[in-house]
Amino acid sequence: MSHSLLFPNKYKIAGWCLLIPATIFGIILTATNFDGFSLNIKVFALFNNDIGGKSQFFSIIYTDVTNTIIGILFIVGSLLVGFSKEKKEDEFIANLRLSSLLWAVFVNYGLLLVAFAFIYGTSFLNIMVYNMFTVMIIFIIRFNYMLYRSFKSAPDEK
Repeated sequence: MSHSLLFPNKYKIAGWCLLIPATIFGIILTATNFDGFSLNIKVFALFNNDIGGKSQFFSIIYTDVTNTIIGILFIVGSLLVGFSKEKKEDEFIANLRLSSLLWAVFVNYGLLLVAFAFIYGTSFLNIMVYNMFTVMIIFIIRFNYMLYRSFKSAPDEK
């Protein structure tokens, strides 16, 4: 993975500051069945299709944007955490990053195959919504675990 495509290292802290609260609020929203709190405002919509209503293009709608805000914060935070350079970015780190990303995609699609085969109805729709976030979650967890493991097993440099 080209080093020029990565964010500077200082963005990793900002990413964690966005990702952790977004994850906590996302879990709270899921646990409360999306009734924990709401922020209803007018927003511009490229496309809106209310159930039982008509489809609208390029309109102003009044809706709850809580999920939208938390989703955006999660995506931005996870991208900053996952794709910010390490303090010492070398070929080993780049290889570890690439293999972790590949591994995350394989695991994500494996889970998606299981969902396609065994989960039906509105539960499947929920799985598809969460599936948008799982690649980055798996990637961040695996990359940081492998990084930790490699530094822990490396001999101390004096």
